[in-house]
Amino acid sequence: GQFYVAVHGSALVVILCLFSLSLVAAQARYSIPEEQAEGSVVGNIARDLGLAVERLISGKARIITKGSQQYVNLNRDKGTLVIKERIDREELCGKTTPCSFSFEVILENPIQLYRVTVEVIDVNDNSPTFAKDEINLKIVENAAAATRFSLVSADDPDVGINDIQKYILKPLDHFKLEVQNQPGGGTFIEMVLHNPLDREKEETHTLVLVASDGGEPRRSGTVRIHVTVLDANDNAPVCSQAVYKAEVRENSPEGTVITTVSANDADKGVNGDVTFSIPHVGKEAKLLFEVNNKTGEIKVAGKLDFEKSKTYQLNVQASDHGGYTDTCKVIIQVIDENDNVPTVQLMSFSNSISEDSPPGTTIAVVNVDDEDSEGNGLVRCSINTDVPFKIESSLTGYYTIVSDNILDREGVTDYNITVTVTDQGSPPLSSRKDLNVKVSDINDNPPQFAESEYIMNVPENNSPGFSVFTVNAKDADWGQNAQISYFLEEKEINGVPVSTLVSINSESGVIHAVKSFDYEQIKWFEFNVTARDAGSPPLSSVATVKIMIQDQNDNPPQVLYPIQTGGSVVAEMVPRSADVGYLVTKVVAVDVDSGQNAWLSYKLQKATDRALFEVGLQNGEIRTIRQVTDKDAVKQRLTVIVEDNGQPSRSATVIVNVAVADSFPEVLSEFTDSPHDKEYNDMLTFYLVLALAVVSFLFITCLVVIISVKIYRWRQSRILYHSNLPVIPYYPPRYSDTLGTGTLQHVYNYEVCRTTDSRKSDCKFGSDASQNVLIMDPSSTGTMQRIQSDKNILAQPNSPVEVSQ
Repeated sequence: GQFYVAVHGSALVVILCLFSLSLVAAQARYSIPEEQAEGSVVGNIARDLGLAVERLISGKARIITKGSQQYVNLNRDKGTLVIKERIDREELCGKTTPCSFSFEVILENPIQLYRVTVEVIDVNDNSPTFAKDEINLKIVENAAAATRFSLVSADDPDVGINDIQKYILKPLDHFKLEVQNQPGGGTFIEMVLHNPLDREKEETHTLVLVASDGGEPRRSGTVRIHVTVLDANDNAPVCSQAVYKAEVRENSPEGTVITTVSANDADKGVNGDVTFSIPHVGKEAKLLFEVNNKTGEIKVAGKLDFEKSKTYQLNVQASDHGGYTDTCKVIIQVIDENDNVPTVQLMSFSNSISEDSPPGTTIAVVNVDDEDSEGNGLVRCSINTDVPFKIESSLTGYYTIVSDNILDREGVTDYNITVTVTDQGSPPLSSRKDLNVKVSDINDNPPQFAESEYIMNVPENNSPGFSVFTVNAKDADWGQNAQISYFLEEKEINGVPVSTLVSINSESGVIHAVKSFDYEQIKWFEFNVTARDAGSPPLSSVATVKIMIQDQNDNPPQVLYPIQTGGSVVAEMVPRSADVGYLVTKVVAVDVDSGQNAWLSYKLQKATDRALFEVGLQNGEIRTIRQVTDKDAVKQRLTVIVEDNGQPSRSATVIVNVAVADSFPEVLSEFTDSPHDKEYNDMLTFYLVLALAVVSFLFITCLVVIISVKIYRWRQSRILYHSNLPVIPYYPPRYSDTLGTGTLQHVYNYEVCRTTDSRKSDCKFGSDASQNVLIMDPSSTGTMQRIQSDKNILAQPNSPVEVSQ
C-alpha cells in the first residue's frame, strides 16, 4: 500500500512543549484494497516511523482502537501491520469516500504515541440491485407524449467507477429513459413516453431496465417493468412544492410530525383523489420515516441519531387513481442534541510510582471522546486538585497525567486520582474514571532505636543462653527496606571478644548470655548493637547496651586466721592471770561477694566453757568475759561460726584452740596426753637437739659476722676521722615491724628457753599488748613455733624471738 508520514512543523513544536516526556506525535497513512485476505501485509510500520523492531518489542507496542472492532494487527517481531480480518468497505463506510479508519500505536518506557490511518480502496465486488424484481405501472392510454414516469433507481454499495454508471431501457418502442444526477447525490430515473399508447392495440407492455457499473469486470442488475394501459385520466397530480425542507431533533419520539406534503389533481371524483407514498427509499430511511397516504404527513418512525446521519432525503410520490404521479423532494435535517456522555479510555497506566521520582513523571495516558458535534462534543478534562499530580494535553483527544511535586511514601502511601471529562452541552454531561496510584518505597529511612543507650541488670550465675534483653528498632520504610537485622559490633572486653559473653538474634533482637557471669570477675561491660535494614544500599544505626552484673551470695566467708591445719593444733595462750576483756585472738575472715553479701558477723557456736569467752559480733575478737582462775581447764576448744548477710546467708566454721596456762610444760602435758610410741618420741628429741645445734651454729656465725662488720666500720670511721671526711652514721635494719601490717593487727612477743629435754622447756610471755601462738603437734612430744606466713625464725637458747602476725 501507499505510505505517508505527516508531521506538521508548528503543531509538533506545540505538542513537544506540552508533552515533554518523549511522547512523539506522528501520523502514518496506508492504502489497501478491501477484501484482502487475513494476514496480508498493510505496511512496515517500524521502517515508516523510523523505529527499530527492538524498540517495538521493548516498548510493548500495541494498537489502540476507539471502536470495538480491530481490523489490523501489529506484528512486533517484524514491525509490520497485517490484516486481522476481512475488511468490507461497504460495511465500514457505506457511500462515504474516501473510506478510512484510524487507530493509534502506543509504546511505553518512554511513552510514544503514533496515529495510523488506513484508507480502504473500493473493489467492484457488488452488483447493482433494484429494490424490487418487478415494477407495475398503470398508464392511461391518452397519456400525452413526454409524460414522465419515475422509476426506482438501482443500488450499488460500491463507489466511484465501481458504482452505477448507466441505465439501459429495452425495448424503446414507446418509452425512452432519462437519467438525472441529483446535486445531493444519487440519480433520478424517469421513463418518458414518446409514442402514444393504445390500449386497444396492446393492453400491457413489458420492459427491462438494466443498471450497469463501470468496474472490472463490469456488473449489472435488471428489473422488469410491467405497464398496464388504462383508460384515459388526463390530469396528473401536481405537488405544491418541488422541494420541502424540514428539521427534526434527534431522539424525537416516534409519531413526531416532521412536515406535511400536498398535491392537487384537476380531475374530479376518483381520478382526482391523491395518495402519498415513499416508494423509493433506502433501508435505513424506510425504518426511520413514514408518510400518511391520505394527509401527506411525514412522521418519525424510528430512533434518529445525529451521529449516524445528519440529513435524509425522501422522494414522496403523489398518485391519483388514474396512474398519474408527481414526485416532490423532502430534505430532513437532523438537529444534534447533547445525548452522548463523554468517554474516558485509559491508554496506558502505571499504578505505582517511586517516591524519588522527579516532578513531571508520567503515570497515565488517557483518551477522551464525545460523539456529539460542535459545542456538545467539546470536552474539558481535569483531575482532582488534592493530589500532587497534574494533567496535560498532548495529542488531540489525549491527555497525560504527570507528577507535580516531590513524593514521600512515609507521608502518603497512595493517591486516588479522579479524571473528570465534561462537555459544553446544555445541560453539560460528564463522566469520570478513578485511578489509584501507589507510591513505591525507597530505602531513605535508617532504623531507629527507641533509646540510644540501654542499661540492663543481670544477676550473676545466670544459665548460658539466658535472655538478657530485647532491643527493638523501627524503620519507617516498607517491605524489604524495613526488614531489620541486628548485629554485635566487634570489640574486646577484658581481653576477650564480646561474642564470648553475649550473642544477639539477628531477626528478633533478643540478646542472650553466652556464658554464666561472675560478679567477682566482671562488674559490668558495654557493647554496641547495630540495626541494619535490607535495603539497597542498606542503612543502619547503633545503640549502646550496658550490662550491669548483680552480685549474688554465691561465695561463703573464708577464714584467714586462725589457719586450720590438718596435722597440728593451733593453740592460743591465755595466762591464768588474764583479766576480764583479755584479747585471746581475733578471727579474721573475708567474703569475696559485695554489699550486704559481704557483711560478716561472728558467733560463738560451741565452747568448752561458754562462761569464759565471747566473740565480737562485728570484729570477730575473742575475749574473756570473766577472770581466769586456776580451776579453768588448760585445753579450751571454741567453735566460731562466721555468717554473711546474704539471702540466703552462707557461713564458715573455725575451731580455735585456747591453752589456759602460764608455762609451756603445762600446755604440753595437756596437749600430749594421748599415748605415743617411745621410738617416735626419741626421734622427735633427736630432731629437736639437731635443730638446736643448727640454730646455735647459725647464731655464733651471725655473731662473728656482726663483730667483724663492727670492727671494719670502726676502722673505716677512724680512717675518715683522721682524713677529716664527714662521718655517715649507720643504722642496722629492723627485723620486724612493730606496727603489725599483716592481716592481724597485733605483734606477738615471747621468750623461749629450750633444753635438750623438750618436756622441760620453758616459755616466758611478754607484755599484755602481745599474744602468743602455739602450734601443737599432737603426734609428737615436741613443740614448734610458726607464723601465718609459714616462715620460721629460729633463735639461740634464752634469746628473745619476736614474731609478727
